[in-house]
Amino acid sequence: MLTIKEVTELTGIAAPTLRYYEKEGLLPHVKRNENGKRLYDEEDLSWIHFVTALRATGMPIAQIQKYVYLYKEGDSTISERKRMMLYHKKDIERSIRELYLNLDKINYKLALYDVLESQIERTSIKI
Repeated sequence: MLTIKEVTELTGIAAPTLRYYEKEGLLPHVKRNENGKRLYDEEDLSWIHFVTALRATGMPIAQIQKYVYLYKEGDSTISERKRMMLYHKKDIERSIRELYLNLDKINYKLALYDVLESQIERTSIKI
């Protein structure tokens, strides 16, 4: 079992963020010791990594809460949870495509600057 401090050191996630995730119901199994201090196990670490991946890819807290609720409901919700992940995957793939299109525009502009700089360098050389 790990303390919140150890988890923050392992994951790089701030303690207030971990507390917020727990308060919002995003970490379904965090335990407490006799003094009320949070204790995390491997399953909690897996949930933390999963939740941070969902957040980093733009999934709203409310959607993650719904996912956790369905998870707690058990195996009868596997199809719905899978559907949620498929929709989110499609959103991520759309975002990646948009990023690549924008990157292409930026690369095009950089290529133009390379041409302009080379033209300026050739015309400014004086012998």
